[in-house]
Amino acid sequence: MVDVQNDFCPGGSLAVPEGNKVVPVINKLIEEFDIIVASKDWHPSQTVHFQKWPVHCVQNSKGAEFHPQLQSAKIQQVFLKGTGNKDDGYSAYEATNHNLQEYLKSKGVTEMYVTGLATDYCVRASALDAAKSGLTTYVITDAVAAVNIQPNDGEKALDEMKRAGVKLITSDKIIS
Repeated sequence: MVDVQNDFCPGGSLAVPEGNKVVPVINKLIEEFDIIVASKDWHPSQTVHFQKWPVHCVQNSKGAEFHPQLQSAKIQQVFLKGTGNKDDGYSAYEATNHNLQEYLKSKGVTEMYVTGLATDYCVRASALDAAKSGLTTYVITDAVAAVNIQPNDGEKALDEMKRAGVKLITSDKIIS
């Protein structure tokens, strides 16, 4: 689960249009998996990242918290990224508090199903890194949403992921 945080949902400082619509889908999906991990943008108050983007997901702020309706109690490990002054931290594989690849390997994970925000940035980076790491990687397309700074950025990101071997799937193929 990638960055389902208040600042990326409507009303947040870097809101993904309709970002909150992924939450009910993710909540249903959570019931289908044994291992649930999540990433969070976790920026210091001063970072070069904010030269590119509005201030968002500042460490220990309300904006950095998970969406209040997200069933976050089932998350077994949270991976914090973008924690340094010069660290963008798009991919969950860039987490600084835990090593995602080592964690997944220790749990025997061979497949990763990616959900969250935003399709064209952090979901894209995390899914591409998962595929590069050797995991069979799926992006659940109705459980992600794009920023779409340029029209169709989300679709372009999905196409790029697909070309890299990431499989695209919808939640109805998973939910019992």
